[in-house]
Amino acid sequence: MTDTKTRSPEYRMAHGMFMGMRRELLDDALAYRPLLPMRTDGPVTRRTPRFIRGYLAWFPHALVAGAAFIVLSLGYTEGKPVTGLIPAVAILLTLARPVAAFWLSLATAPFVSIMSGYWDGWPWAPTTFTGQLTVMTVVAARTRPRTAAWMWVLTGAFGFFCETVLSRGVGAHTGPLLVVSAIALLCVTVFHTRRQAEEEVTAQLTVTERERSKRTLLEERTTIARELHDVVAHHMSVVAIQAEAAPYRVENPPPELEQAFATIRENAVAALTELRRILGVVRAEDYEAPDAPQPTLADLDGLVANVRDAGLAVEATVTGAVRELPQGVELSAYRIIQEALSNVLRHAPGASAKVEVSYVLGGLGLRIVNGPAKGLVKPSPGAGHGITGMRERVAMLDGGMTAEATADGGYEVAVFLPVPHAGQGES
Repeated sequence: MTDTKTRSPEYRMAHGMFMGMRRELLDDALAYRPLLPMRTDGPVTRRTPRFIRGYLAWFPHALVAGAAFIVLSLGYTEGKPVTGLIPAVAILLTLARPVAAFWLSLATAPFVSIMSGYWDGWPWAPTTFTGQLTVMTVVAARTRPRTAAWMWVLTGAFGFFCETVLSRGVGAHTGPLLVVSAIALLCVTVFHTRRQAEEEVTAQLTVTERERSKRTLLEERTTIARELHDVVAHHMSVVAIQAEAAPYRVENPPPELEQAFATIRENAVAALTELRRILGVVRAEDYEAPDAPQPTLADLDGLVANVRDAGLAVEATVTGAVRELPQGVELSAYRIIQEALSNVLRHAPGASAKVEVSYVLGGLGLRIVNGPAKGLVKPSPGAGHGITGMRERVAMLDGGMTAEATADGGYEVAVFLPVPHAGQGES
């Protein structure tokens, strides 16, 4: 293939024009493109009665059929029906194969003029003149403005070729046809451009409305998050202060009581720090969240010790070859264990729990199981969003999770988090 970049500018321009015409009028010229029914939700059609609205969908088809009937009638008027039949067929063909209809109308124009014996407008007889004008208008309405331009150019070139090379020595109608068709095609192009602009504006308005709805939703969530931050932070601060001051209000408090209050205060301060790190970002724009590191499975012993200080008998075991996992997996595993143990404290007071962390091939397995509630402390009423949050974390990592009651009245949470091998996915 010859590289067009090495050719002259004139050659490249001619080559580009030919390729443009080829794309519009030669490629898939026989493609089947049926004219679809018209939409009836426009500003005018939607005001018509319902029983008429269904028929209005076929109004474009009726217009094309009416134009074909007029051309056919012209042929009958001249006394030679075949001269109207061929252009009428070309007009009707625009309903299914628009580009093929243009070529049929253009190629048959001289033959129709010869059959009709009409030389005063060579190569355009009255039927072919009307048929060609109708075909170009319909095809332009069904395709793109560039197709209309190429049809107009080819019609003019064909007409002038017939006038000069195949001249019959009489007048021609190519000039008037080009003038009238230029006006018709210009109107169709303006309508095309206007409709495309309206569709783009409508699409943009739809996107803008969606963005506005999302922004409103985010603003509402931000407001809720701020209120949650203020309320919970205030109460957690009060809990921390009261827990610190409580031992000084009792004369000679036992060590167990002092340790219990110290644990309460530590948990309250830790919860307050977590709350500020997670929700504090929705405060003022100049708010800077604390740069505290995210917890990992390396902090599991501290979590277990904290829960034991709160009164939960928990046993933790780690099996498999301990290795460093992606940060998202480490954080999610830690949070899942933390939430599961918190659920045991709330909903199964006095129960014992067991945490199993298994480093297996291809991922990480977690199992948190507890027995039934024991003692006099009543479980916390209601169900929170702990299980839902765990499921969301697992789904985010494409893992699997089950959470169900056990046969002895306890509860079990089992999770598998897939971890790809190093280099997996690299080509």
